[in-house]
Amino acid sequence: MDIAEVLTLADELIFAKTGKHLDYVQEAILRGTLQDTTYTQIAQEVYSSPSHVRNVGSQLWKILSKGLKKDITKANFRTVLEKEKIYNYQLAIVGDNIKVGENVTVNNNFNVCREKVRSPKTPQNPQPTAKQPRIDLDDAPEISTFFDRTSELSTLKQWILENRTRLISILGLSGMGKTALTLQLIPQIQQEFDCIIWRSLHNAPPLASLQTDLIKFLSQQQETNPPNPPLSRGGEEIQPPYPRRGEGIQPPYPRGGEEIQPPSLSPPLSKGGLGGVINYLRSHRCLIILDDVQTIFSSQQLAGNYKQGYENYGTFFKQIAESCHNSCIVLISWEKPREIAALESNPKKCQTLQLNGLGEPAREIFIEKGLLESEKWSELIELYNGNPLWLNTAAAAIQDLFNGNISEFLSYDSLVLGDLEYLFHQHFQRLSDSEKQVMSWLANQNKPVEISKKPALLELSPSEFLKAVESLRRRLLIEKVQKGDRTLFTVQPVIAEYIKTNILYQC
Repeated sequence: MDIAEVLTLADELIFAKTGKHLDYVQEAILRGTLQDTTYTQIAQEVYSSPSHVRNVGSQLWKILSKGLKKDITKANFRTVLEKEKIYNYQLAIVGDNIKVGENVTVNNNFNVCREKVRSPKTPQNPQPTAKQPRIDLDDAPEISTFFDRTSELSTLKQWILENRTRLISILGLSGMGKTALTLQLIPQIQQEFDCIIWRSLHNAPPLASLQTDLIKFLSQQQETNPPNPPLSRGGEEIQPPYPRRGEGIQPPYPRGGEEIQPPSLSPPLSKGGLGGVINYLRSHRCLIILDDVQTIFSSQQLAGNYKQGYENYGTFFKQIAESCHNSCIVLISWEKPREIAALESNPKKCQTLQLNGLGEPAREIFIEKGLLESEKWSELIELYNGNPLWLNTAAAAIQDLFNGNISEFLSYDSLVLGDLEYLFHQHFQRLSDSEKQVMSWLANQNKPVEISKKPALLELSPSEFLKAVESLRRRLLIEKVQKGDRTLFTVQPVIAEYIKTNILYQC
C-alpha cells in the first residue's frame, strides 16, 4: 500500500469537508496508523501530548468515516482500506459533495483519479497550500513527559489564532510545566505562521543582542559557519522534527510527488533594532517565544523591576503589544513584567495565562513511580499544589525511602522537601526584605487571612506592606482565596514548610 497516495486521498477528503488540508499532526497520525505506531509514539514524534494526538485522531476518523461512508477507526483503518478495496476507488468532488466510485484501473495501490470534477472555487491544477514555517527551537529544552493541558491549550489557541493577541505571558512557578505546555502548542498552530523562533533569556542577553539574533533569523540570513553536527543527548543522535538554527523546516510528507517549499520571505530590511523587528512582524506572521524572562529582572527588589541596563526590555514588550502587526510574542516567566498589568485591559494587545497545578492527570506521575495507596494520591497532589516537578520529587523520595508507601511519608510532622529546597532557594533569593517579612508572617498563619490591616508585628508601613503583597502575587508565591465577599491570602503548604525550615524571619 502506497502511503503517499493514502495521504493524498485523505487530504482531498479533509479539504472537501473542512476547506483545510491535512495538518502536520493529522499526517503523522495517518502515517503512524499505517505503520502500526501507537498514539504515544506519534505524540513523541510531533512534540505533543498523547491526549491531544488522540483527540485529533478521533476527529480525523469521523471526517474520513463520513467521506468514505465507512466506519473508520485507528484500529481498523488499514483493514478497511484493504478489505473494502477503497484503494481501487476514485474520489470525485462535485460542488460540496464527495462521490467515491470504482476506478476502471485496478493496481493494488491507492489510486486517486487525476481527472476530478471540482468545485468552481477550486483551481483545476491546485498547488499544495499547507504552510511549512521556518522553525528554530535551538534554545528549547527537551521535554520527555507531557500532561493533559487541554483547557490551557484551547485558551492559548483562541488567543493566538482567533483573537490575534500580540503579547502573551505564560506565568508559573518553576516546574509547573510552562515550557512543556508551549512545546505542545507549537505543532498545533505552526502552520498558521511563516516563522517560529524560541529563545531563552537564561543568560540575560542585552536587548540589542536579542534583536540582532531575531532579525538574523527572520530575514533568513544564513550562518557562514559550517553546519553544526546533529544534536545529541545522552550519547544518542537526535533527529527532531524541527530543524536546527538557520535551516528551513522540510515538509514531512510530499503530496502528489511534489515537494512543498517553505514560504519565501522578502530580503532583509535595512532598519535594525526594535523598528526592524516590528517591520518583520508586520510583513510576516511570526511566533517568537522568549523563555526564562525572569532573568532580566532584579533580585532583592519588588517583582518586575528590570536589572540595570535592561530597562529597554519594558519598552520592547510595550511596543510589541501596541504596534499594529499580525504576529505573536510569548513570554514564559516566573513573574509578570510590570508593563503587562496595564496592557491586559486590551485583550488584542496582551493576555496572561497563569499555569496552575495538575489535577487528575498528576496521577500519571504516581503510576510511573509505582506508588501504593491510590486513595492517598489526591492528598499528595493538594499538598504539593499539583506542580509536576514537586510531585515527581516527592514521589521519588516516597519510592526510595518508604518503598512507595505514602502513609509512612505523610506520618512525619512536616513535609519532606528534599531536593526542592534548592529550587525554592532560587525563588526566595530574589525577594526584597519587605516580601520576606510578609511571606514569613503568612507561613505562620494556620488559615488564610485578610490584609485589610497591616499586621502590627511587621516593621513595614501600610504602603510597603501592600506593595509587598502585590509583588508576591506577581511572583505567584501567595494565593488569593475568595470566601463569600471576603478576600483572603495564604501560602501553599510546601512553600510554608520551606519558609519555616529556613526561618527567613521570625514572626
